[in-house]
Amino acid sequence: MTPEEIKRKRADSILRELIPEALSQLGDERLRGLTVTEVVCSRGRSDADVYLDPTGLDESEQRAILKQLKKVTRGLEAYCLKAEGWFKSPKFHFKFDKELDRVKRMDELFAQIEKELKS
Repeated sequence: MTPEEIKRKRADSILRELIPEALSQLGDERLRGLTVTEVVCSRGRSDADVYLDPTGLDESEQRAILKQLKKVTRGLEAYCLKAEGWFKSPKFHFKFDKELDRVKRMDELFAQIEKELKS
C-alpha cells in the first residue's frame, strides 16, 4: 500500500466517525438518525462519497433526505474541517448504500434454498 493510499484510508476512517457526529448535532431528526456505512475519498481527497444505510426508508424519503443533506453539506464539511484541523475538507456526495439491499436479498435467497433443501 502506497503512502497516498494510507492517507486516503485514514481520511475515510476519520470521516466515517466525524460525519455521524456532525449529523447528530443537526436540528432535523431524520438527518440525526442516519447511519453512515462507508466513506470513500477520491484519489486527491478532494471528494468523498458518503454511503448511508437506507433501511426503513422508501424511495421518496431517501430523495427528501438527500435534498436536505445538500442544504447542510457545507456545514458538515466545515465541522469536519474544524474538528481535524485540515487545510481543506473533501466535498461530500451523499448516497444510499444499495449494497445492503443486495446482501439482504442474497441472504433471503440462501435461506429459501436451505428451506427447500430440507423439505
